[in-house]
Amino acid sequence: MKKENLGESLKKLEGIVNWFESQEEVDLEKGLEKVREGVKLIKASKGQLKEVENEFEEIKKELKDEEIK
Repeated sequence: MKKENLGESLKKLEGIVNWFESQEEVDLEKGLEKVREGVKLIKASKGQLKEVENEFEEIKKELKDEEIK
């Protein structure tokens, strides 16, 4: 899976949820495939959010260091 941006990942997750909601009877194998894809997207999204959080912390630290000078 290529690295997606957070917005793309969320749209794909929404699509998976919509797919499940639109099914009267879920094909077990197709449903399992969708769940696996969703898990990959969630893991990737968590990683992306952690990266953004780390960047914000670095920026806050830089600003704090500047205030001390």
